[in-house]
Amino acid sequence: MNETFTRVEHPGGSVHAGYGDMHNYNYYTASPSEQQKDGRSPRRIADDQLRLLRQRFVDPEGMSEARRLLAAHSTVILHGTPGSGRTAAARVLLYELHHGTGIFRELLPGDEDEVALTDAGLVGAEDRLLLDLAAANNAQWKMNRRELSALRKAVQEQQAHLVVVMPYGGTLESDLQPYRAEISPPPAQEVFRRHLRLHQIPHEEYLQPAPAFADFLAERSSIEEIADFADRVRRARTAHPTPDGFAGWCEQARDARKTWRQEVAGLVAERREAPQRALLLTTAMLHGAHADVIHRATALLLRMFKTPRDNVHLLECKDLAARLTELSASAGADGHVRFDALDFDAAVRAHLWDHLPDLRLPLSAWTVRTAELVDPRVTSDLREALVRRLADQYLRTGQWKELAALAEQWGANTTSLTRLAAAIHALTHGLEHKQYGGDFRHLVYTWCREKQLTEGLAYVLLRVCTDVIAPTHPDQAMVRLHHLARRERGSTPALDALCALVATSSRLRRRMLDRLTRRSYAPAADARLFVRICDPVSLTSPGCAPHALVDEGYVQDCITSGWREVFTELPQPHWLPYAQHWLHTASDTDDRRDLLLDLLVNAAGGNGRHLAALYSAARGAEPTTPGGSARGVATTDRLLQKISAAQGLRPSSTPSRPAPHRGTTP
Repeated sequence: MNETFTRVEHPGGSVHAGYGDMHNYNYYTASPSEQQKDGRSPRRIADDQLRLLRQRFVDPEGMSEARRLLAAHSTVILHGTPGSGRTAAARVLLYELHHGTGIFRELLPGDEDEVALTDAGLVGAEDRLLLDLAAANNAQWKMNRRELSALRKAVQEQQAHLVVVMPYGGTLESDLQPYRAEISPPPAQEVFRRHLRLHQIPHEEYLQPAPAFADFLAERSSIEEIADFADRVRRARTAHPTPDGFAGWCEQARDARKTWRQEVAGLVAERREAPQRALLLTTAMLHGAHADVIHRATALLLRMFKTPRDNVHLLECKDLAARLTELSASAGADGHVRFDALDFDAAVRAHLWDHLPDLRLPLSAWTVRTAELVDPRVTSDLREALVRRLADQYLRTGQWKELAALAEQWGANTTSLTRLAAAIHALTHGLEHKQYGGDFRHLVYTWCREKQLTEGLAYVLLRVCTDVIAPTHPDQAMVRLHHLARRERGSTPALDALCALVATSSRLRRRMLDRLTRRSYAPAADARLFVRICDPVSLTSPGCAPHALVDEGYVQDCITSGWREVFTELPQPHWLPYAQHWLHTASDTDDRRDLLLDLLVNAAGGNGRHLAALYSAARGAEPTTPGGSARGVATTDRLLQKISAAQGLRPSSTPSRPAPHRGTTP
């Protein structure tokens, strides 16, 4: 691939629509250090998500046994009925473990860029791995079950932990039975109350009797359904006050479980005038927004449809309150507009989307134009909710490709940051969707690797890779960022993000080195990335791992191959600062100094030009060597010995410097 894109810090300019280089990047992307300060590193995002899950989690029956098995064997296989909370239990089990060197991630066997479960490089030191096969069919479960023994062995060798969620009713071989834990649903009332406490509803309110809630409990609902019911109670309490208190909120939550289809169909049939239907649609899409925003967005929708204005005098028109009342909606004391019935807005959106299909494209255009309204009441949360509600309709009706095309259209814009944010929200919603998440990950992969990117779309892809994919699927994010980074020139936000990602895991750095040196189809581009990824400080620091990466023979081979390509493909001024950093690290690492120098010399091979350039780099690095120039001089002398040996010259026991000319070829 020879398409590239470049970011500069100046807005404006033209956009190159054909193939070749692009040089108009005008969007700011936080550096890795800034991301860490803001808590946006993939590892932090993943831990935050798991922590929130733990806060609302109630231990199901069998959780204690699952903890015991995981602690004793580093592996546990969870089995339970759908809706029992087995997947949530798996994530909580991994969250409760000590957070050391390893990272949390979800394995995705069968995905196009996911390594096999038997791959030796799949497991990193102290990783926390989730293999969720709850939805696997018999063939998928059988295939993955055969590989569990090899995966367990790798987990034990790396002092990692693995939680497997098996399909309900699936078979398990006798050698895996000792690791099986049965998960049964926790008490429904405790789950419900835990969610209400997290919603900050005082206990004296939800301890009151509520017949509607008792009826709900009798249905033996799933954990997810209980959580949804609790959320409806929260929203009823916030937006629909009732003198009956908790009992009344539960009644509203129960009634909201209806689809409201007949009521909405009747309302739409009754209100045939364009202004009223526009207000109905706007209220549903911006449910909870301020009345002024509803009014402006409704007017925008009517203008987009070129609806003729009424000739009625302004003072004779129905006011907004009266028009909302006709739609079973009203503005509360805070001025925010809601339908009178809980979740009626969702029913309106579904009905108009399903039964007015010609409205879909205009509605999509109206959505982003509404998000661009300049109004302090149009907050970032409201914009995100608006895009999410539109995306829900696309995904609910199986139109994920159309949603992706819409995100691409918004992301191609070079002047509107609001449209870029809308594109990010749309792709995020698709990536997090249970049914279509895999399709969106594959689409992002294809775009990162092959698509001709505008600067806006490149920024969108970078954000979803780092903020959405990386927290749970870091390997896939790494591959996508690699393809983005290959195509950068000038400023390097994707490469910066890639470096930050591999810094979270030695396993990721090892795999990235492999991709750059053993599996490269673009050696010049990958050589430019290699000098950033092959950081000698990270390679020589074991951290909490039993050994440093540079001590591994395979990694040494990758380093040698990588530096060889660097010497061949890149001009000396480009690689010089990285080589000097490498030499400084060698000077500061007595126990691995010879190893680091050997790797450079071996990479240069017998090429006199490369060896001369390497020697010159060492001489130039001496004055800035940590610990003083004397250490740098000693490192250069040692390097000269190794260069002489590589050239077949007999090194003297006490190497002498060629003097006085410092540019002499060794």
